[in-house]
Amino acid sequence: MGIIETILVHEIAGTAFLTLLGCGVVANVALNKTGGHGSDPIVIFFGWGLAVYGGVWVAYDTGAHLNPAVTLALLIGPAKEYASGIPITFATTVAYFFAEMVGGFLGAVACYLAYKKQYDDTEDGATKLATFSTGPTIKSYGWNLVTEIIGTFVLIFVIIMFGNTPNQLGPLAVALLVVSIGASLGGPTGYAINPARDLGPRIAHAVLPIKNKGSSNWAYAWVPVIGPIIGSALAALAVYVY
Repeated sequence: MGIIETILVHEIAGTAFLTLLGCGVVANVALNKTGGHGSDPIVIFFGWGLAVYGGVWVAYDTGAHLNPAVTLALLIGPAKEYASGIPITFATTVAYFFAEMVGGFLGAVACYLAYKKQYDDTEDGATKLATFSTGPTIKSYGWNLVTEIIGTFVLIFVIIMFGNTPNQLGPLAVALLVVSIGASLGGPTGYAINPARDLGPRIAHAVLPIKNKGSSNWAYAWVPVIGPIIGSALAALAVYVY
């Protein structure tokens, strides 16, 4: 495969696995008549962390970005390549962004199919949406944006400190970092910290024939996109002066 095809295959697959497992753990905790219904939130934190761990290994050949915020940080920051043998160009940048968004969408679709009967049995539309995308516990778009900026800054800055691409303990380190962010900073907004993880599944929620699904909350959808973009850019710039 060529470079663009490699990016598309690996980043779509890796982001799809991440989203399937991450949205899946939320579905298992939140939806009616699941084996994990009502579990402690720590299950979600570790579930998302391990989802990242799995996704990183699936996409290791392309640096396992799995997140437009990671791609953007490498574009802005000191990196010369997105991964070994993958130069930073307009075409590769677009390929990463596209693949991450498609992977987020496909992973959410797979999650819906896995929990189809539980979605049918759950009446509350907000609960169903929460298994796809994030939302604030207190709606205050400005402060919600600040939360996402801070969470993404922590994610990206520390990932860059890990060395940009997964190696040795890299995947486990990133997974534990995501667990930490969820447990410490995830309370106000559900810690999207990844535009593809939120927007891709939100689009899936909008187009899937989910019974009594309610609103996709598009009024909030810009926050988990713009917040991570700003947080990523700030983290990349901070690396220069660190």
